[in-house]
Amino acid sequence: MKKSHNTFLVGPIFPALLRFSIPVLCALLLQAFYGAVDLWAVGTFCGEADVSAVAIGSQTMLIVTGIVTGLSMGTTVLLGKKIGSRDNKGAADTVGTSICIFVLLGIVLSFVMIFAASKIAVVMDAPQEAFEKTVDYILICGAGSLFIVGYNLISAIFRGIGNSKVPLLFVSIACVANIIGDIILIKVFDMGTVGTAVATIAAQGISVILSIVFIKKNGFPFPFGKENMYLSKEISANIIRIGFPIALQDMCNEISYLILIGFVNKLGVTASAGVGIAEKLVMFMLLIPMSYMQSISAFVAQNIGAGQDVRAKKAMLTGMFTAVILGGIMSYLSFFHGKSLSCIFINDLPVINMSAEFLKATAIECFILSIAYCFTGYYNGLGKTAFVMIQGLCAVFLVKIPYAWVVSLQPKPQLFQIGMSTAYAAIFTLIICILYYICINRKKVCHCIGN
Repeated sequence: MKKSHNTFLVGPIFPALLRFSIPVLCALLLQAFYGAVDLWAVGTFCGEADVSAVAIGSQTMLIVTGIVTGLSMGTTVLLGKKIGSRDNKGAADTVGTSICIFVLLGIVLSFVMIFAASKIAVVMDAPQEAFEKTVDYILICGAGSLFIVGYNLISAIFRGIGNSKVPLLFVSIACVANIIGDIILIKVFDMGTVGTAVATIAAQGISVILSIVFIKKNGFPFPFGKENMYLSKEISANIIRIGFPIALQDMCNEISYLILIGFVNKLGVTASAGVGIAEKLVMFMLLIPMSYMQSISAFVAQNIGAGQDVRAKKAMLTGMFTAVILGGIMSYLSFFHGKSLSCIFINDLPVINMSAEFLKATAIECFILSIAYCFTGYYNGLGKTAFVMIQGLCAVFLVKIPYAWVVSLQPKPQLFQIGMSTAYAAIFTLIICILYYICINRKKVCHCIGN
C-alpha cells in the first residue's frame, strides 16, 4: 500500500489546487476529445445523416454519463471527508459500498437503454434520414453502460483520495483506443455509425479493465480488502443523499439540451448537424468550469472533514480567479472564431454556419459558468447538494426550456436565440449561487455573535 501524497490540508492553496485541477482538466479534455473524434470520423468518412445520428446519440448518452457522474460525486465527497478526518476504515467501507452500488446501477442502465433506444430516437425527433442510425448508436453504447459506470466510479474514488493523475492515465488509454477503433471500423470496414459506437464502448472497456489491474497492483492509501466489499445501509444512504441531487440536476440539464436539439431538429438535418458539432465544441468550452467544479468539490470535502472551513472557502475563491481567466479565453475563441473551430469536424459550409451561429450564444454561457461552477463545486464539497439541485432545476425548467420554446415558435427561429436560452440559465444560476453564499455566511456570522 502506497502512502498518500495529498497536500489538500496543508501548505499554499493555489499550487495544490493547480496540481490537482490540471490532470482533471486534461482528463476532461480527453473525454471531450474522445466524443469529438467520433463526430470527426463520421463527418470525414460518412455523410450528414451519420453526423446527425452520432450527435443525437452521443447527446443522449451524456444523460447516462450525467447520472453516473453526479451520483459518483457522492462517493468523492464522502470519501474526501473520511480522508480528511483520517478515518481509514470509513474510507475503505465507502469504496466497497460504492462498488456494490455502481455495479448494480450499470446493469440496470444497460437493460433500460437497450429496450428504450428506439423510443429515445422518437422523443428526440431524430431526422428521418438519421433515425435508424441514431437507434443503432444508442443501442450499442447503452449496452455498454457498465463500462461508463466503471470508469466514472474509479475516477470519483481517486478524486476523493486526492489523486487526479490516475483517471487521466486511463482516459488517455481510452482515447487512443477510440481513435484507432474509429479509423479501422469506419474508414477500413465502412461501418459508419455502428463502427463509431462499437469503437467507443470497446475503448471504455479497455480503460476499465486496465484500471482494475492498476488498483490490484498498487492499492489505495488505506487498507482495503474483501471485508470492505459490502453494501452498508448508512454509507449507501449518505452517497445517495449527496450524489442523487447532483445526478438529478445533471440528468435534467442533459435532457434540456435534448429538448433544445428537438427544437433544432425541426429546422432540418443541416441545422441538426450544425448544432451537433457546436455541442461537441461546447463540451471543450465547459472543460474549464467543470474541472474546477470537480477539483474544488474534492478539495473542500477533505478540508471540511479536517475542520478547516476557512481554507475550504479560500480554495473556492482561488479557483474562481483562475477559472474566469481561462474560461474567458475559451469563450473568446468560440464567439469570434466559431467557423474556424467547426471546420475541424466537417467541410460542409451550411453546417459550419449553423454551428458558428449557435456557438456565439453558448460562448456567453460558458464564461458565466466559469464563475458559477466554482460556487457549485464549493457547495458540493460542503454536502449542500440539495441546493445545487434546486437551483439547477429552476434554471432548466424556469429559464432555459421556456425561453427556447418561445423562440422556436417564431416564424423564422434563429439558432443564436435558441442558444441564448443556455446563457440566460447560466446567469440565473450565478445570481442564485451568489445570494446563497451571502445567506449562509450571514448565518455563520449571526451564530458566532449569538454565542
